[in-house]
Amino acid sequence: MSPIVTAALIIIGNEILTGRTRDANLPYLAKRLDGIGVRLREVRVVPDDEAAIAAAVNELRAAHDYVFTTGGVGPTHDDITAASLAKAFGVPVERNAGAVALLEAYYAGSDLDLNEARLTMADMPAGAELIDNPVSGAPGFRIENVFVMAGVPEIMQAMFEALRPLLKGGAPVHSRTVTVDLPEGAIAATLEDVQSRNAGVEIGSYPFYRSRAFGVKLVLRAVDEARLAAATAELIDALAGLGGAPVEDDETG
Repeated sequence: MSPIVTAALIIIGNEILTGRTRDANLPYLAKRLDGIGVRLREVRVVPDDEAAIAAAVNELRAAHDYVFTTGGVGPTHDDITAASLAKAFGVPVERNAGAVALLEAYYAGSDLDLNEARLTMADMPAGAELIDNPVSGAPGFRIENVFVMAGVPEIMQAMFEALRPLLKGGAPVHSRTVTVDLPEGAIAATLEDVQSRNAGVEIGSYPFYRSRAFGVKLVLRAVDEARLAAATAELIDALAGLGGAPVEDDETG
C-alpha cells in the first residue's frame, strides 16, 4: 500500500474574504495534486495579517506533508506573506541574492524599472529555496514543507508546475461521477448500503436543483481503479432500481 500523502492550502488576502476577488487556484491545485497522489485535506482563507498567516502555517505544516500558500508576494505594503513565513519559522527576512539576480534579468528585458518596491519581492525568510516564475520573473519560495506562490492564477500555475517534481505522492486517486434525477433523501439509504460494501471507495453526495427538479451528483474516488469501477457499476444499478435514470458523466480522473 502506498502511503497517504496529504496537503493543505492557505489562500491569503483580504480581497478574497470581502468577495471582491474569486479564488481560481483551489480547483487547479486540487486536481493537479490528486494526479500525483497528494490529497488536499484542508483549505483556509486568511486575511493580510502577519499573526494569522503565521499561525495557520505553523498549525498546518505540522499536520500535513505539504502546505501551499497563494497570494501576498507582490511589491505593495499589504504583501506580507514573506514576513509572515519568517515569523512562523522564527528566522529573519533577508534579501535573497538569487531572487535579485532573477529580477534583474527579467526587468533588463522589459521597459520597466527595477525599483525598490519591486526589489522587495526578493525579500524572503533566511534559508528559503526559490521557485521559478517564468511568467513575471519574481520567484516564489520554499521553506521546509511550505511552498509559497503568487495569487494570480496564471503565475501560480506556472510556479506549481516548476515545483511539482519536488513533490512525492502516494498512489494517484481516481474518480468517477454519476448524476441521477432523484432527490438526495430518496437515495440516502441505498447510498449508505453501497458505501458499506465498498471499502476503499469514497462516495460523496452533492445535491442540486435545476429546471424545478432536484437531483444528485455522486463522486466516487479510490486508488484502486478496478474497485472504483465495480462500485460505480453497483451504484448505477442500485439507483436505477429506485426508479432513477443515473448517468455516468465524463468527469473521470
